[in-house]
Amino acid sequence: MPSSQRRLRRAPAERFAGPEHLFDLSAVADGLRNESQPVRDGHRQITLFRRDDFALVLFDFDAGGVLSDHAAEGYVAIQALSGSLQVSTPTGHHVLGAGSILVLAPSVRHDVSASVPSRMLLTVNLVRSEDE
Repeated sequence: MPSSQRRLRRAPAERFAGPEHLFDLSAVADGLRNESQPVRDGHRQITLFRRDDFALVLFDFDAGGVLSDHAAEGYVAIQALSGSLQVSTPTGHHVLGAGSILVLAPSVRHDVSASVPSRMLLTVNLVRSEDE
């Protein structure tokens, strides 16, 4: 396979396989920061784990990085691992320092920005409708 077509990361099927998963969040975030791919919207991200209705996503933000206005059809937990994150929702503006976590109910619109280099762990637990 030509080097231009090689995967930057292991395929999701490989990353999500198995019954146990241990993550060194600092090491994974350092790896994100050192990737050669261009940064999009001032951040890089990797889905650490996804199965059924549950996902863990690690973000590494540059100063000024943003995750634009969006909503998830499930509960969302935004945990600041380092730096400072600003999260805006329809009802408020929250500043999350390292060690802070914000939990949002399903469908709450929000955006995230980082005024300084910051790291965030996002946990999403999707909600299934009773018709499924």
